[in-house]
Amino acid sequence: MSDRIVRVNMRTLEIKEEPVPEKWKLFGGRAMTSAIVAEEVPPTCTALGPANKLVFAPGLLGGSAAPISGRLSVGAKSPLTGTIKESNAGGQAGQILARLGIRALVIEDQPADPDKRYTLEVRKDSVRLVESPELKGLGNYDTVTRLVERYGEKKVGFITIGTAGEMGLTAASVACTDRELRPTRHAGRGGLGAVMGSKGLKAVFLDDSETQMRQPGDKEAFREASKKFAKALKEHPVTGEGLPTYGTNVLQNIINEAGGLPTRNFREGRFEGASKISGEAQHDVILERGGKIAHGCHSGCVIQCSRIYMDKDGNYKTKGPEYETIWSFGTDCCIDDLDAIAEMDRLSDDIGLDTIEMGATLAVAMEAGLAKFGDANAAIELMKEVGRGTPLGRILGCGAKVTGQCFGVAHVPVVKGQAMPAYEPRAIQGIGVTYATSTMGADHTAGYAIATNILKVGGYVDPLKPEGQVELSRNLQIATAAIDSTGLCLFVAFAVMDKPEAFEAVYEMINAFYGTSLGPDDVTELGKTVLTIERKWNQAAGFTNADDRLPDWMYREPLPPHNTVFSVPDEELDQVFNFVE
Repeated sequence: MSDRIVRVNMRTLEIKEEPVPEKWKLFGGRAMTSAIVAEEVPPTCTALGPANKLVFAPGLLGGSAAPISGRLSVGAKSPLTGTIKESNAGGQAGQILARLGIRALVIEDQPADPDKRYTLEVRKDSVRLVESPELKGLGNYDTVTRLVERYGEKKVGFITIGTAGEMGLTAASVACTDRELRPTRHAGRGGLGAVMGSKGLKAVFLDDSETQMRQPGDKEAFREASKKFAKALKEHPVTGEGLPTYGTNVLQNIINEAGGLPTRNFREGRFEGASKISGEAQHDVILERGGKIAHGCHSGCVIQCSRIYMDKDGNYKTKGPEYETIWSFGTDCCIDDLDAIAEMDRLSDDIGLDTIEMGATLAVAMEAGLAKFGDANAAIELMKEVGRGTPLGRILGCGAKVTGQCFGVAHVPVVKGQAMPAYEPRAIQGIGVTYATSTMGADHTAGYAIATNILKVGGYVDPLKPEGQVELSRNLQIATAAIDSTGLCLFVAFAVMDKPEAFEAVYEMINAFYGTSLGPDDVTELGKTVLTIERKWNQAAGFTNADDRLPDWMYREPLPPHNTVFSVPDEELDQVFNFVE
């Protein structure tokens, strides 16, 4: 089955297939979503209007035996930021789409009747739209339950939106089911769930039961490169020990100790309750209740950093929660109760909301006086307001910037309208450069400077000083854009940055699969190409260097405990993309 692009027109209900253009032969994941959006979506269009397009794309190595290669990229113009956007998710969707031979699934236009809801059925030999009025207004969990009743519990995948996406809330996420058919893996950032909602698309059903794993052109070379890659991941202390044992929340105590854990709406860099919600504490609670501490969110994962969290009665509650989620609903809101955080994570997954954006929003709401910092019950009630679609809920569901504007809060931690994640730029200057200059608003995954600033992976750059931060962020943003195009999980970067053989294995797997002869410079060029596409589209949308800045209060308000401000000069920030003509 040759790779192809599938286009679905939501107004005419027509479905077309076309070959992958030669110029995009080695584009997958983020490279593919950004290339299609840049070429086909007018930069100044209304994000929730008919001209925007929603693109789903597995990575170059998706659907193969390459370790941890099942990530899915979702792309569009972001209704939250107005920029080009790629949001990345685990779960089974990426693997299944790739095995179905679909390099990109493009959702175009929107229904003439905005009240209609559709399910897109994607099988080996057919793609069709089915009207699904019974799914309207359901959360993700009930939506998936209905879909499983319809299609059965075989090894399939679902992509869905909750009520937030249907309401067009700009913090809305796109949910992908995990191996247990739970809607727990989200393309969270940028409000792409609202774009999916604007298309009238409630769900995508993916069935690859009549397909086989994708086969490389050179099986022996691919097998050897995959083995080398898996070995490097297993041997690295982060991917082989820290993440499998404590999950992503292994970072809670580490970042707290570094003084870079944003607390009380980014007022402080340490949280006195951090140990109560740390990865170590979470690990013990999960085991005590019969949960699972090493769980892969998609088939082929060798890191197993996900968790399964049970309630006090030993019943399934949610996945993880992940570090950023525990920070956002916990630390930033001064809540040190794992069960309360798990409840908010479950609500986010069900309503279909980005947990980073929503935790930051709750902290802004607390600063506005809508609740007190540390009041878990009040925070949960505010989340339920979003699910109910009340006027207050709709404000909150549009994110931290909108909430700050509506309630007169000036201290709002956003860049280009998107909330900052769980790392303080004044204490970790490298991540501040990434937040400021990323093509997609504040985003830690765009160039994870924490690796080098704090974890000393790939060398060390002092997190409190401005020197070296621009070069660090630039190189990481380039590498990340390339990794996001392969379908590999971003966590492979720890091994890739420290172990030359891990980096070699990445392009060796691609070469063996596609019959190419890529080298290290070609991987770098791929990353630069993706960033150039995104940067130029943003410029056409009206973004300039003046938008590549942190909030002004971060330059003048010292952050305890180091009492530092963000100090990377503007003229240096303007050099991050010095390779873009």
